[in-house]
Amino acid sequence: MIGINRAKTWILIAALGGLFVLIGNALFGAQGAWTFLLIGLAINFALYWFSDRIAIASTRSRPVSEQDYPRLYAIVRELAGLNHMPMPKVYVSDMLQPNAFATGRNPNHASVAVTKGILQILDERELRGVLAHELSHVANRDILINSIAAGIGMSITMLARFAFFFGGSEERNSPLGPFAFLIAWILAPIAAAIIQLAVSRSREYQADESGALLAHDPEALANALRKLEAASTQVPAPAGVSPAQAHLFIVNPFRARRGGASSFANLFSTHPPTAARIARLEEIARQMA
Repeated sequence: MIGINRAKTWILIAALGGLFVLIGNALFGAQGAWTFLLIGLAINFALYWFSDRIAIASTRSRPVSEQDYPRLYAIVRELAGLNHMPMPKVYVSDMLQPNAFATGRNPNHASVAVTKGILQILDERELRGVLAHELSHVANRDILINSIAAGIGMSITMLARFAFFFGGSEERNSPLGPFAFLIAWILAPIAAAIIQLAVSRSREYQADESGALLAHDPEALANALRKLEAASTQVPAPAGVSPAQAHLFIVNPFRARRGGASSFANLFSTHPPTAARIARLEEIARQMA
């Protein structure tokens, strides 16, 4: 699993660089390709080394001390020890929407963050289940690849908008002609969603299972997901968080507030349906009984 994740990470990094080269060449020719390659390399560098800081900053999370949150620290320390990994940094966000996420390029540079909203609605057992899920993401090396995927999603959208406003080079013969930037504008959000779908949904199932086994309490995470699903329909999406970062959270912070998501929307969701996740956890609980 770890080896596969590392390979996928480097494939995604290479794909992002290649995407920038193709767009630069299409818009401005060979000189544009080299310029955009340098931009792509800079973004790749930032995503690899600073993805954790970007996630922390965008959610306005702040580091907290053990004196301020002793039970939170105790749970994280216990689960990190059970998972044979260093103690991650602990953050709390002022976001009212109940949620949590982990970030960092590897277990030695990991951070875990919870919102004030989640601390208000979950009991200690349920919070332990959620944190076991997040630390499983870290142990499985999911965090870096998810951050790279978020960067690709945001970069595709940025490039599409760039093409929309500046268009292609008139000196080049493009088979798509003036419609190229319109096609990119339409397809970019779909492409970004497909990338996130490919790297996120299966990882959520895996982190649910790994977290349930780590905590030895699948029902705690199942109960937490029920509460988080209900709360997500009542509290608006957090300001300052990009939809391309939705897959970093334990539940999608941008799901529809009313009526649930349609089957088409579920197809492009960054998370599996919560009901399916709960059903899997209940099956694990039956097997462990």
